[in-house]
Amino acid sequence: MLPNTGKLAGCTVFITGASRGIGKAIALKAAKDGANIVIAAKTTQAHPKLPGTIYTAAEEIEAAGGKALPCAVDVRDEQQINNAVEKAVEQFGGIDILVNNASAISLTNTLETPMKRVDLMMNVNTRGTYLTSKACIPYLKKSKIAHILNLSPPLNLNPLWFKQHCAYTIAKYGMSMCVLGMAEEFKGEIAVNALWPKTAIHTAAMDMLGGSGIESQCRKVDIIADAAYSIFKKPKSFTGNFIIDENILREEGVKNFDVYAIKPGHPLLPDFFLDEHPDTIIKKVESRGAVPELKEEKPQPPPKPRSGAVEETFRIVKDSLTDDVVKATQAIYQFELSGEDGGTWFLDLKSKGGNVGYGEPSHQADVVMSMSTDDFIKMFSGKLKPTMAFMSGKLKIKGNMALAIKLEKLMNQMNARL
Repeated sequence: MLPNTGKLAGCTVFITGASRGIGKAIALKAAKDGANIVIAAKTTQAHPKLPGTIYTAAEEIEAAGGKALPCAVDVRDEQQINNAVEKAVEQFGGIDILVNNASAISLTNTLETPMKRVDLMMNVNTRGTYLTSKACIPYLKKSKIAHILNLSPPLNLNPLWFKQHCAYTIAKYGMSMCVLGMAEEFKGEIAVNALWPKTAIHTAAMDMLGGSGIESQCRKVDIIADAAYSIFKKPKSFTGNFIIDENILREEGVKNFDVYAIKPGHPLLPDFFLDEHPDTIIKKVESRGAVPELKEEKPQPPPKPRSGAVEETFRIVKDSLTDDVVKATQAIYQFELSGEDGGTWFLDLKSKGGNVGYGEPSHQADVVMSMSTDDFIKMFSGKLKPTMAFMSGKLKIKGNMALAIKLEKLMNQMNARL
């Protein structure tokens, strides 16, 4: 872990989305130095699935040694942003650091993403970042420290990252383009950088997105907080960088990354927008277009199921079903498989006792997964992680993403038998 130096004592840090997760972790790291933290976030009353409000975050910040100013702010609302900035300047005398962390996410493809959701992502991620930066810049210009840090990815134009969730990628890349433009525009006055994790980070939002059990493949929020802290210590001339958390911490001399792991030694899930890590992704990109069956809208089911590996896999799955599994999952999955033994299959984990079979389920599926039979068998035998299959384009998912990821946990339990 990166030790605190006291460098941020008396500094004012304005953080959007700081009531929980990564935003709060950055706030607490700065608070340990005795910084003033402006918590610009929406949550004033506890959410049933997402713990933390601007007031509970303020208490934690004060307890860590900082001063806190909780402001109820929706980053889509210009007036609320301007009010929070004015309040911050009135209370603390200025703004030294801005962290644009607030984000909305929907990992859905073009036809599955309602415009309301598209607008939310564009307005929170891109416009919210632009607007908050615009409001803080006049004060940042007067600061000796003067940093803007956006929690957004390097601008990777590999089509792989647009294919499955085009709107989300555009909205996140909008934040990164603010870095590109503003770093150049305010060179010498304000350092503007982006920070992105190398691996998945465990937050309440990640739990909602990935289902319980995903945490063992994640790192703690502390790695992002430490990386952000090391950026804030750098001069204004350090600008226009797209920083990966692990890389900057290695430069700082951190060697042991196990301290950041939720489950040390467990394989970590690589984060989105980074090609360097997963071999599967690199291979997929090198042979782009080599899997034509994935382009079909719906593979035609053969007239009757043929006996084979797919049927055998479903038979084993059926034998593994218990009332507990059904109770814990509460979802109907439909599989559209191309290739030998393909066709439409279903896994009903909603009805009592559960059921599997050939053809469409009797009730509408919550999740439809399209892939080749080979990848399906690899997935159920643990040789191909569903998350990796999805990220590398081998698996197409329609419907409820959280329920799709819930299936991964179930597969882990079955792997021993396949």
